[in-house]
Amino acid sequence: MDRLRLSPSVRRALFTGLAALWMAGPARAEPPPAVALVVAVDVSQSVDEARFTLQMEGIAAALEDPGVIAAMTGRPGGTLFAMVTWADQAGLALNWQRIATRADALATAARVRATPRQSGEFTCLGQMFRTVAASVIPAMPLPAERIVVDVSGDGIDNCTDPDNLEAEQQTLLGTGATINGLPILVPGENDVVGAGAYRAPGYGLRATPLPQERTDLAQWYRAHVVGGPGAFLLAAAGYGDFSKAIRRKFVIEVSDAARRMEGSPTLDPR
Repeated sequence: MDRLRLSPSVRRALFTGLAALWMAGPARAEPPPAVALVVAVDVSQSVDEARFTLQMEGIAAALEDPGVIAAMTGRPGGTLFAMVTWADQAGLALNWQRIATRADALATAARVRATPRQSGEFTCLGQMFRTVAASVIPAMPLPAERIVVDVSGDGIDNCTDPDNLEAEQQTLLGTGATINGLPILVPGENDVVGAGAYRAPGYGLRATPLPQERTDLAQWYRAHVVGGPGAFLLAAAGYGDFSKAIRRKFVIEVSDAARRMEGSPTLDPR
């Protein structure tokens, strides 16, 4: 059965109606969250232990940042937060957390730091799209006005047919989510992607989904990752820059700044 697709205006109307029902109901302990944020982190073969630690520490430090905390807790209902790690398969590394207070944010940061490393060889972005659409978003404990999937990684998909990759992305966008990209640019490793790329067995003779013969990772993310209302790309200049980039990205994603970017799906706000 085709997934039901709702336009942004319809989703906002549904959210407004649900909020009104909450206000009118007898139990008004918690308002609904304004944003549900899924952080999807690449843990494939190119991500060694040191790089994995830099990513987890960067996400945790961002959640402890006063500016991020203010953005996540500044609106009634706070922010829903979940983390997915992905390689050959995608897994829910941190189930949905509600961040409505500073204490919530610090507790979530501690859980991120304690996340064990998931093993994996390939960069199966399409599989991650499928998992988020089929099981992560449907498991949200409360409806949110906006759903944002924040994808970070240092390589292109190397195990999904081009047509299937696009179909998986469109299915995820069909849930009403916006997909933002955080490509991690590593000089000498992903300056040019596609030609001679490492591929999963059986995928080596198939065309890579590239907008042109030679392209860099940021261009590939713009063409095959980002999408939806207000979607944008913000690149990290290597793993050492990941913490700064993810911190800035969180603020944009959970604040009204993301709304002002609507209609600019390839905007890089750095």
